[in-house]
Amino acid sequence: MHRRQPVGILGTGSYLPKEEIGNAEIAERVGVTPEWIERKTHIRTRRFAAPGEATSDLAVHAATAALEQAGLDADRVDYLIVSTSTGDHPQPPTAYVVQHALGAYRAACLDVNVVCSGFVYALALAHSLVTQKPGAHALVVAADVYSRILDHSDRRTAILFADGAGAAVVGPAADGGGIIGFDLASRGDEHGLIRVEAGGSRLPASAETVADGSHYFRMEGRKVREFVEREVPPALAGLASRTGIDLAEVHHFVPHQANGVMIDDLVRLCGLTSATTHRTVEKYGNTGSASVAVALDEANRTGQLAPGQLVLLAGFGGGMAIGSCLMRWAS
Repeated sequence: MHRRQPVGILGTGSYLPKEEIGNAEIAERVGVTPEWIERKTHIRTRRFAAPGEATSDLAVHAATAALEQAGLDADRVDYLIVSTSTGDHPQPPTAYVVQHALGAYRAACLDVNVVCSGFVYALALAHSLVTQKPGAHALVVAADVYSRILDHSDRRTAILFADGAGAAVVGPAADGGGIIGFDLASRGDEHGLIRVEAGGSRLPASAETVADGSHYFRMEGRKVREFVEREVPPALAGLASRTGIDLAEVHHFVPHQANGVMIDDLVRLCGLTSATTHRTVEKYGNTGSASVAVALDEANRTGQLAPGQLVLLAGFGGGMAIGSCLMRWAS
């Protein structure tokens, strides 16, 4: 029987806007101290997009870096998937704007909106598409511009969220590397924990929705934390069990950068204390769908990932959703 070639990540990229926002500025807006923000979140700074920067602009920068590292021209991309919950427009999909900017006209394009789990969900889709079309390449880009939908007086969200983009090229990997498996889970019964209420078909945009702030991002922070602590550890344990790999064997853990304190607790609850946990939350904040991709790129570009090492990605958040991916590093 012909053995299927492994599929893995061939290159990564990321982009963070130039404007750095410290805790002092955020603290003044929400009525707390800079020390309180750092103690609650471990975040010290974050980046906000410039007035003329949209989600697609960030995505293009990250995508270009990933393509360059993979040594792949844009016209060789077969699938272009953009993960975002803050797209340029309600339609067309942001992926088509990114395609046009890159010149990746051979690619079939689509957006994925699974909020903070979106990068892992998009990787799973890319893996499936490349697996069924041997020799194909997929470009997965995760980008969010949360600064445009934040209520900057709401300390539950304003202290956490920021803007950024990360990307990965998925394609045929060398033997000994590649993606091993995924676990994707959705809990729509808790969809109200993270939300933007207005601007869709249920509550269309109007003067009233703008006036009452219904277009702002809202989050029930305590309940989200309870969801993560309850649901993520068994999800990761289940993925490890199905793939026959003990979590103690994992070399690198790349979680969603939701909150630094939450990451500390999650590492302990998941039994991942022997792995290197990659963190960008302290300097970039919570960049939504982009956060796993940005942290992965930083780990990759600083030479921390060696071929054949086990890497575990974990996204979790709005939906509510969890997405995890286990791979042997291939690039």
